[in-house]
Amino acid sequence: MECLIGLKGKDFVLLAADTTAGRSIVVFKKDQNKMYELSSKLLMAVVGDGGDTVQFAEYIAKNIQLYRMRNGYDLSVSGAANFTRRNLADSIRSSKPYQVNLLIGGHDESDGPGLYYMDYLGSKADVPYTAHGYGSYFVLGLLDRYYTPDLTKERAMELIQMCADEIKTRFLVDLDCFKVKLIDSQGIHTAKDIRAKRLLDNQSHDQAMQV
Repeated sequence: MECLIGLKGKDFVLLAADTTAGRSIVVFKKDQNKMYELSSKLLMAVVGDGGDTVQFAEYIAKNIQLYRMRNGYDLSVSGAANFTRRNLADSIRSSKPYQVNLLIGGHDESDGPGLYYMDYLGSKADVPYTAHGYGSYFVLGLLDRYYTPDLTKERAMELIQMCADEIKTRFLVDLDCFKVKLIDSQGIHTAKDIRAKRLLDNQSHDQAMQV
């Protein structure tokens, strides 16, 4: 029932995660943080089983910090993604696999922005845009239509707003708030939270993007 959305622009990556924490039919809280800073320019957004998400994210974050302490420099975005995927692949072959799905976004001085999609089965893909959770059924078509490689930060925020509005309108679970963070060459920046608005019956997405 959770949702993650990721976009890669020309010189930045934008990650958005809903703030709802729940289990079964019960909502526990509406201000859950599902993003974890792995380094100064590397961010992970995680959804899944509540205990697994925290334990796995903290394990990856501490190991990436240990790598920096031992070597004197940070892992690249692709290196961090490969390390994370390996841990997921090992986990699925164990007796207690992690039930987590995640996005990793970051910025390298040499390679620029990077965005990776991973799931609990150990799949990994380098993508320009993506989404996790049931919300992805409603937003992947919108991202496919409106995404462009030269996306500006302002346009990316508008696109995240449109995706949140679509989920608010179509999805039976009320995911009304998304926390948004942006990663560029200067580091990780916290953007204004996205508050979803229900679309009017006669309102098109083109009209919504202009509001």
